[in-house]
Amino acid sequence: MHDHALFTTPVEPFLRGALDVEHTEHGVLPRRLPGWVRRQFPDDFLAMMAAQPSGVRLSFRTRARTVELAVQRTRTSFAGFPPCPEGHYDLVVDGRLAGRAAASGGHLRVVDPVTGASDLQAGPPGTVRFADLPAGVKDVELWLPYQEVTELIALRTDAPVEAAPQRGRRVWVHHGSSISHGSDADGPTGIWPVLAATAGRVDLVNLAFGGNALLDPFLARVIRDIPADLISVKLGINLVNTDLMRLRAFTPAVHGFLDTIRDGHPEVPLLVVSSVLCPIHEDTPGPLVTDFGDGRPRFRAGGDPAEVVVGRLTLGVIRTELARITERRSACDPNLHYLDGRELYGPADYAEFPLPDEVHPDQSGHRRIGERFATLAFGPGGPFAPPGDRR
Repeated sequence: MHDHALFTTPVEPFLRGALDVEHTEHGVLPRRLPGWVRRQFPDDFLAMMAAQPSGVRLSFRTRARTVELAVQRTRTSFAGFPPCPEGHYDLVVDGRLAGRAAASGGHLRVVDPVTGASDLQAGPPGTVRFADLPAGVKDVELWLPYQEVTELIALRTDAPVEAAPQRGRRVWVHHGSSISHGSDADGPTGIWPVLAATAGRVDLVNLAFGGNALLDPFLARVIRDIPADLISVKLGINLVNTDLMRLRAFTPAVHGFLDTIRDGHPEVPLLVVSSVLCPIHEDTPGPLVTDFGDGRPRFRAGGDPAEVVVGRLTLGVIRTELARITERRSACDPNLHYLDGRELYGPADYAEFPLPDEVHPDQSGHRRIGERFATLAFGPGGPFAPPGDRR
């Protein structure tokens, strides 16, 4: 099939999971935060995380047997070390993974691991192609790589595409850190929130940003203002590993974050989730220290456990406080719930699937967390179960 026989369709009407779209010289760049956040807080790192399309996908119905997506990707690597693994595009047909591929070409942003300065090495656009798809009408989702900034140039197919029918699914808005963003999962449908959303039969809006689950007030306002049937906020690890605040600031910041969400969603099921097990920070404060000694980043805690008594945060301190906060608030807010993250990934799971860099799980860890969340949150009696099945 030659390019001249392919239909070219604008991608923007078929985007799901993005809150904003920037029009670029190549096409469109989906972003997971609205433009007003970038203007209020023009932080390059947060902007990069929000431009990495974790949970973002194209959704359409078609008879096409060939699907191509032209893209301009931007990968990230650290100076002096091999490039990070390539991102993948997952093609899901009628709910089943039908193909996985990487794009060619693209830019490479090289970051100095010491100073944080970066240099952009320009490269050409590339194409992702899926062929020999099943015949007949089918519902297609093309999931974008969670760790590559991705400009979408053109969607090309050998048959016309149309909007996929509305499935009437509930919308789950999730906020979290790098593990929820995707960390070291093997592909965009392998990250734990996508696995849990698939099992729970809900539509995911993933507002997880690596290194940036920091109780930022603007993030609470974003959640307040978007449609949501279910909301979860996963808090802890970034507050410890940035050494951002002390316990005195943490408690009112959590209350303020939840207050703002409740201003827009007063009765939506709201689940507060603490961090999964991370042994280096369970009882030792941050900051997180990066060690590139063996050619890939590994992490260790840089704080002093003795300073917990003066308000330094650890995962243990945060879990205790989140449980206390949610218990008190739930007396007047019956739709507020708490989940200890160690129920998703705890000591036995760490023994079975250790954290390769001491912070982030691999694909086996993502699968375990996704399965557990699906059972505990979406299963019978869970806070996200259909109304008739909730406790």
